Amino acid sequence: MTLYVNLAELLGTRIEQGFYRPGDRLPSVRALSTEHGVSLSTVQQAYRVLEDSGLAMPRPKSGYFVPVGRELPDLPVVGRPAQRPVDISQWDQVLELIRAVPRPDVVQLGRGMPDINSPTMKPLLRSLAQISRRQDMPGLYYDNIYGNLALREQIARLSLDSGCQLGPNDLIITTGCHEALSVSIRATCEQGDIVAVDSPSFHGAMQTLKGLGMKALEIPTDPLTGISLEALELALEQWPIKAIQLTPSCNNPLGYIMPDANKRALLNLAQRFDVAIIEDDVYGELAYTYPRPRTIKSFDEDGRVLLCSSFSKTLAPGLRIGWVAPGRYLERVLHMKYISTGSTAPQPQIAIAEFLKGGHFEPHLRRMRTQYQRNRDVMIDWVSRYFPSGTRASRPRGSFMLWIELPDGFDTLKLNRVLLEQGVQVAVGSIFSASGKYRNCLRMNYAAKPTAQIEEAVRKVGAAAIALLNETQRDVV
Repeated sequence: MTLYVNLAELLGTRIEQGFYRPGDRLPSVRALSTEHGVSLSTVQQAYRVLEDSGLAMPRPKSGYFVPVGRELPDLPVVGRPAQRPVDISQWDQVLELIRAVPRPDVVQLGRGMPDINSPTMKPLLRSLAQISRRQDMPGLYYDNIYGNLALREQIARLSLDSGCQLGPNDLIITTGCHEALSVSIRATCEQGDIVAVDSPSFHGAMQTLKGLGMKALEIPTDPLTGISLEALELALEQWPIKAIQLTPSCNNPLGYIMPDANKRALLNLAQRFDVAIIEDDVYGELAYTYPRPRTIKSFDEDGRVLLCSSFSKTLAPGLRIGWVAPGRYLERVLHMKYISTGSTAPQPQIAIAEFLKGGHFEPHLRRMRTQYQRNRDVMIDWVSRYFPSGTRASRPRGSFMLWIELPDGFDTLKLNRVLLEQGVQVAVGSIFSASGKYRNCLRMNYAAKPTAQIEEAVRKVGAAAIALLNETQRDVV
């Protein structure tokens, strides 16, 4: 990655997070050159990149400014979940989302589906086809419980980008990240235990806690920096928490990247109170900035972090290939893996290993990161245009999910029922809370390239929200 691109991404992040507001003058070329120790031409090239992305505008003899027209919605407020362990609910609402069958007459804005139509996927499709035609039929045999060695070697190599030093024997291949999270939870906790989670949090992990008879303790989470360390420390002092489960990089659903200092501090808390950390890094490779964020696992020296990820968001969910680096819990996780699914299907493992070894993964990631970042800006602009006044929205720094907050008292369950009649589905906010909070929030997917059909679907969401708000106000009057 060239210096000017790094600088452009740094400035772009500051603009998007509100450090520079619309109309503000950006630092001069000379000032940035001195601050970052780069040439004047490097800074000028960085500003050209920002111009092309619509984040900066030159004024003759005055420098660069944030465009006035780029008015972003306010960020979601920090939630106030119950400061006590709770039984997880919301299964019926999760089931309503995940049982939806893809239909051409429904625009699915709610599911965590990446764009699988990129031409950079073609080498993977070729590998899958070739493996199925091989005479030795490698994809039809039982595999090692650890998973395909060639794939584990490639994942270990990839982990260097996140600051980890892992070998293939430190990894276990799983049936998607969901199984990685599930075996990690079962390896570290028992029925009746308490697990601290970020809030809002991934509904899949919480439903695993529900199915295993555990309780969740939701920790307030900032939309820019992540889980509140102060609130987490207080919870650890008050309750016998067995594990902390969170998504610190390109979070689902808020999209933030937790600062490295916070990741270190969180690990220190876990060491002090002797609890495990179950780190979901499934979106980490999709950060818009380079290098990609470090994982909490990269700071771990005593093996208490179980790092979980998969290719479901970077390649395709139908492959069902994930992995876990369980540290000190390796033997326990292996046992949990064995009694749940046994070994993972070999064919997609072999194909992905060939895809990675052939050097196809990095070009694919670069293409998808660029696409998702552009799509994010388009989606936020559509939300600003079509949604009710006062709507708040997250500032994702990676992945392809946007978290939207409507006024207090709004009911997105009712909104979703209205939208389904119009051929649109969103993810209601209450499924991202153990206790059903965030009923006035929703999550929307912006992975697919923007089309008139998707814009019309977003317009329908906004129009239905405005209509329901007006209806509520009439009822109050």
